[in-house]
Parts: sequence; C-alpha cells; structure tokens
Amino acid sequence: MKQKLAGILCCMLQATIGIFLLIDPVGFTAGIFTVMGAILVIIGVIGIIRYFRTPVDEASKGQLLTRGLLTVLVGLLCVLGTDWLIVIFPSITVFYGIIMLVIGVSKIQLVADTIRRKEKRWFLGIVSTIITLICAGMVIMNPFSSTAALWMFTGISILVDAAFDLVAIFFMKERQEGSFDAPIEEADGETAE
Repeated sequence: MKQKLAGILCCMLQATIGIFLLIDPVGFTAGIFTVMGAILVIIGVIGIIRYFRTPVDEASKGQLLTRGLLTVLVGLLCVLGTDWLIVIFPSITVFYGIIMLVIGVSKIQLVADTIRRKEKRWFLGIVSTIITLICAGMVIMNPFSSTAALWMFTGISILVDAAFDLVAIFFMKERQEGSFDAPIEEADGETAE
C-alpha cells in the first residue's frame, strides 16, 4: 500500500511539473532555479557556521569551509544567474530526457515482473514503458525548431507519462504480504510440513 501511495504521489508531482511547464515554462524554470539557489545558499551558510563551531582538526578534514563556500556560490549563481540558466535550458532538457530514458529502461523490469506473475493488465505497463522511451528519445534528439516547442513537448511528455503511470498503478494487482507463507507443495502433491 505504501509503495502504491508513493507511486501516486510521484505521478501527481510529475503531472504538476508538466502542467507548470505548459503554462509558463520560463517562469516555472526561473522559480525552480531561484528556490534551489536559496536552499543551496542556506545549506552553504550552515556549513560555514559548522566550520567555525567545529574543532580545527575535525573541520579541516571535512573541508567544511570550502564546501560551504562552494555551495553558497552555486546557490548565488542559481538565484542571480537565472536568465543565463534559462538560456541553457535545452541542455537541461536533454539531461531530463536521459533521466526519462533511465526510468523507461527500469520500467522494463516492472513489465517483465507483471508478465511473469500473469497479471491481467500487463499491457498497461508495456504502453507506459514505450511512451516513456519514445518521449525520452525525442527529448534527447531535440528535433524541435524552437525552444518553445521543446518546452511544450517536454511538458506534454511529462503529463502523458504521469497519466499512464497512474493508470498502471491503479490497475496493478496489489501484492499481499505473507503471500510467500503459503504451504509449499512437493512434487507428489503433498503439502510440506
């Protein structure tokens, strides 16, 4: 049940990202970079403070000051360099395509598992896997004439993938805990004690 709930939440988050990319891709991406940058600045400042609160020998081994300063710099780049980061967004989108490709390949295992368990709706997993792999391939190859088309396709592919994953989650057979506790039958048909 927990696994199913986690899958549903993941699909909903994925769909939300897809919707925001369709509505305002530049604003959404800028917001993500700004929030991520602010979080990195906070983490970096905490690291710097930890450096000064930790004994010198221990602090120098962990490179707390260096790591804290670098984290603050990356955070400031995200907050102050949002426009520059958005210009390189097509490269970031290709990175997302690679992540989608890895997810698609990992879905092959899930499909194989459902087929081996002889579940009735195994074909939903196959459809979801194929869509994920096709979308990943298109994002990686970037056949789009404009960045706007790339953003739109990325948003739509995220939504479609989330929708098929959600359908597959709802129709997947729930594994029952303790199903392996059933008595094992021996070759002659008698139950093992």
